[in-house]
Amino acid sequence: MLQRALDAGVPAGWLTADEIYGQDKRLRVWCEQHGLPYVLATRSNDTVAAIDWRQRRVRALIAGLPESARTRCSAGAGADGQRFYDWARVELLGGFDPGWARWMLARRAIPASLGEEPELAYYVCAGPAGTTLEQLIAVAGGRWRIEECFQAAKNEAGLASYQVRDYTAWYRHITLAMLAHAYLSATRASAEKG
Repeated sequence: MLQRALDAGVPAGWLTADEIYGQDKRLRVWCEQHGLPYVLATRSNDTVAAIDWRQRRVRALIAGLPESARTRCSAGAGADGQRFYDWARVELLGGFDPGWARWMLARRAIPASLGEEPELAYYVCAGPAGTTLEQLIAVAGGRWRIEECFQAAKNEAGLASYQVRDYTAWYRHITLAMLAHAYLSATRASAEKG
């Protein structure tokens, strides 16, 4: 689907996805070969090529960072205001293009109480070498808006209410459900203005 979208000239600044896609190293390579920057969630036991050319587990790579390597930053607005987390970024072994870089990005939740263990999330990233930490955080935070959109489409437009057995039927159902959701969203936004 990504290849078809790029071939059709669909503009894409970044690709972001959950752990299922983030662990697919073939997808990462494909994105880099096609010049598509990415921020992909991954599991703590995924391995990446560190600067020293050794394969390292992402949790071990991030665990070795000093506390000063973390930056508190918002991942964007949520239902209860700005979503602040502590973020850390580690540069990884470079990719195919010398103008690009790869990073390991970690998000740590801010504990609500003193003894609470913070939740951690990990992302593998690649993009232009000048990409800032704030840009990576914005892309990682953008995935939540997409997931909220899918959840609303499931509730309002029957996105998850299908029982199909082949790709064509699934594709038609998904397309029509998302079109219905887009119409409902535009109608709601128009009604709120007027």
